[in-house]
Amino acid sequence: MFHLGWFLGSGFGIKPWRGGPWVGDMANEWMKPRLYRDLATSLERAGFDYILVEDTCMIEDVYGGSMKTTLNHGILAPKNDPVPLIPLMTEVTKHIGVAVTLSTSFYHPFMAARTMATLDHLTEGRVGVNIVTSSSNRALQNFGFDGLPPHAQRYEIAHEWMDAVNQLWASWEPDAVVADQDANVYVDHTKVHVIDFEGKHFKTRGPLNTVPGPQRRPVIVQAGASADGRDFASKHAETMLAHGTSIEQMKGFRADMHARMEAWGRKPSECKILFLIDPVLGDSDAVAQERQREMNAPNDDPVVIERLLWSLSYTHNAFDFGNVDLDAPFPDDLPEGIGEISTLQTFIEHAKGKTIREAAATFHTHSGLAFCGSPDTVAGMMGEAMEEVGGDGFLLSPTVNRRNLAEIADGLAPALRKRGLIRSGYTYPTFRENLLEF
Repeated sequence: MFHLGWFLGSGFGIKPWRGGPWVGDMANEWMKPRLYRDLATSLERAGFDYILVEDTCMIEDVYGGSMKTTLNHGILAPKNDPVPLIPLMTEVTKHIGVAVTLSTSFYHPFMAARTMATLDHLTEGRVGVNIVTSSSNRALQNFGFDGLPPHAQRYEIAHEWMDAVNQLWASWEPDAVVADQDANVYVDHTKVHVIDFEGKHFKTRGPLNTVPGPQRRPVIVQAGASADGRDFASKHAETMLAHGTSIEQMKGFRADMHARMEAWGRKPSECKILFLIDPVLGDSDAVAQERQREMNAPNDDPVVIERLLWSLSYTHNAFDFGNVDLDAPFPDDLPEGIGEISTLQTFIEHAKGKTIREAAATFHTHSGLAFCGSPDTVAGMMGEAMEEVGGDGFLLSPTVNRRNLAEIADGLAPALRKRGLIRSGYTYPTFRENLLEF
């Protein structure tokens, strides 16, 4: 069997709201809880292990030097704080885990440890934390910083941040709460400890001022594909998002992560690597293939190209693609990027030998994993791929609308379950226990 997760790549933010027959009233619904409750209940019915909720804290203006494109199209903005959303999703479910994104650049370790302990209680042990370092100058400026530290330094900070929050979560011994009414002692104060953490970047006295949650330490999630990101995940993460472009690339990534984990003294089974996919489903193989042909056809719509160039500006974070010559080759003399390095590199490889217009019109994020067909066909493809790779599962990232939810929860998941490829139920009460079950 393998695991399933859902990457909510737009977080608690605006979803596609125009240009399709299945958007519903998304323009007015995205900021309300019902859509996310439907997402959680549907994916629990499907047997998913968890939902990963992305987050960003800025309105981007690198592209064209203006917020116009960002706000006109609704790209990563507007967006709400996801932390209050998590208990609303777990309130209507019983088993599925939900991981919220926190940035080591914005959350002080004490605030992060306290927030996550609180969420662990509110979700009854079903919360995880997706740890990011943040890659936007504008986001850093919103919190009073001048700009981004270098990539390697951001991960240096993240390692120290992780050390601090781990010590805070461990500042209460497991049996510190005695609740002895006769002795009038709720907490044995000798089992709650000051940590006096002082590193290069953070300082916190501790202890945490709340009772540890059911998991004590939330499930740690990570999504960095760079060498620094992999090293961080290999030391700390219990599940991670990985990009899969081919079977061989996936096998290589998994082998690299296992070697890194073993170097930290960890067992490879302690971190579940889920590969990002976006399957194309239809009532039959022919219907799905026609949908895929339409999706993958070269698209030189100016709106499509502008959105892609916006995303390149965002991921690079130091170069404005709003002023490039679309009919010129992709520049080979870009200044050093300071944003999402691995994401940008994927497009650079695709753009070799093409003009910017040609590259933008033919770029598809998940083109390397073309899972397309009826639910049963795609289930077979997923099973064969995972058998070749060796594990651990897939992280799906379709556009969020109720048609896609139904296709996956009531079409793909039953086909996977019929083949014995995914769980038929949940054995344990907490996110971590279910994640590490197999």
